[in-house]
Amino acid sequence: MPMANWLDTPQRYGRISRGFHWLMAILFAWQFAGALLYVSIGDTAVTKFVGGTHLTMGFTLFLMVLLRGAWALLNLKRRPPHHGRQGHAAVAGHALIYFIMIFQPGIALLRQYGSGKGFSPYGIPLMSVRDSKIEWMMLPADRLHYWLGFVFLALLIGHTTMALLHRTVWKDDVLSRMT
Repeated sequence: MPMANWLDTPQRYGRISRGFHWLMAILFAWQFAGALLYVSIGDTAVTKFVGGTHLTMGFTLFLMVLLRGAWALLNLKRRPPHHGRQGHAAVAGHALIYFIMIFQPGIALLRQYGSGKGFSPYGIPLMSVRDSKIEWMMLPADRLHYWLGFVFLALLIGHTTMALLHRTVWKDDVLSRMT
């Protein structure tokens, strides 16, 4: 299989970029399913099953967005261009999505450390248990994490809607670049 299929081109995102995109979409859907279940039906066995992976999936997504961002920078000159006002709006929207994908789990990890609770995603000890809390580390996520999640969900719904509008109304090839 030619290496060109793996790299981004001006016509289409490569297999690695598309893999990151769709795997992250699935993991975000899992994250939002857990959050929406918790908000709608409360603390039940179902929400514990889905939500029990929230911290680990959030950490996984954090790592994936960092890797995806690095990959995007390496492919920057090869990636499909964004032209005109719609292109500028797309770049701004994607920048906001990336910001939230980094900020949201970043403040959650800060809160986790500040809480004094340990954190061992996939059995790898990253944060040890401590006897004391560090309140200022917990404050940003205590104030923002919940609400920022719903802002992010609204952005993702907008992102999906725009992709579908490109396909159905404007009949251009924007969606096919990522599928």
